[in-house]
Amino acid sequence: MIYILHPRDAVKENVEKMINCGDPSYGGAMYGCSKCGKLKFVPFRCHSRFCPTCGNKYAMERTTNMSFKLISVKHRHCVFTIDENLRHFFLENRDLLDCLFHAVSSVVSEMFRKINRSKNFTPGYIMVLHTFGRDLKWNPHIHCLISEGGYSDDAYWRHVKHFNYRYLRNAFRTALLNEMEPLIGPSFKKVKAACYKDHEQGFYVYAKPNECDPETVAKYIGRYLGRPVIATSRIDKYDGEYITFHYNRHEDNAYIEETVPVLEFIERLIRHIPEKYFKMIRYGGVYARHRDIDKKLYRAISCENHKFLRSFNQWRTAIIYAFGYDPLKCDCGTKMTLLEIYHKHKRVSLEEMYEKVMSRSRGKRSSA
Repeated sequence: MIYILHPRDAVKENVEKMINCGDPSYGGAMYGCSKCGKLKFVPFRCHSRFCPTCGNKYAMERTTNMSFKLISVKHRHCVFTIDENLRHFFLENRDLLDCLFHAVSSVVSEMFRKINRSKNFTPGYIMVLHTFGRDLKWNPHIHCLISEGGYSDDAYWRHVKHFNYRYLRNAFRTALLNEMEPLIGPSFKKVKAACYKDHEQGFYVYAKPNECDPETVAKYIGRYLGRPVIATSRIDKYDGEYITFHYNRHEDNAYIEETVPVLEFIERLIRHIPEKYFKMIRYGGVYARHRDIDKKLYRAISCENHKFLRSFNQWRTAIIYAFGYDPLKCDCGTKMTLLEIYHKHKRVSLEEMYEKVMSRSRGKRSSA
């Protein structure tokens, strides 16, 4: 893969992590039974979003965190797409992906600001970047979950049922092209003119017909916004040279089965690995600010339930919930307890690990 596909540094790092995920030599935790003395070693995971196991857990965690932000109102799911001829710009220069977020944010904010400029109605919206289509090809687009209403500076909430999609399409096209032009240079002018000519009604903005109720919005986020590039259940066959996977085509929902060489499949996957520290999820409007006035808003999930819901993302609880067995339950029926933590072939005490983490945390705060 390295000599043929020439992957980016971020790709190499994530692939290395995935290959060594669960390798005991990289450390782990030792549990023991206080009754019968049985020991169990649990190796550390890699925490890479590219890893099938850790990536799924990451998706669960970010879905949970997103749901905690939501106000208890209906939300609209919009998908902001781009011209097919623009896609390669984002693949060759990944810094341009920020333009997608900036364009969507400015358009959504302005649409609500037009309602009453003096009141400054501000919605809450979550933007998630997907760079993949169902066929795993490069197709950057933004999924945006927008509250059906805005909050004014004088603490008044106004419900908004009508979304002006004509404005969204035209404004998103203009905002995105204007964001990209100074970063690409004069050569982009011809491409920009062609986009205006080919998309007189603006870039396509797709809206789900079903609104997201507060009661079901967490499941909705997990299904549409928190999903990984490809679920392992979609991979049907692998013979060492070719991989067969399936998907339902977006245009007509037709079932498509595709068989490709291994390296081509890997190439389709690794291009969707983001650069290190790049944020694929961004919050806007009410969800991005921390003002005392916003604390009056009623959240879809109360603070009292946060700890309980987060517990489902913990290693032990997630295994119990998914597979129906307790990994820390000894054969004698006793719950195992944590004895020691091993890191890089060395025994490390919990106090030492804690001190290392706290010192790093203090260092980051001082440098910031």
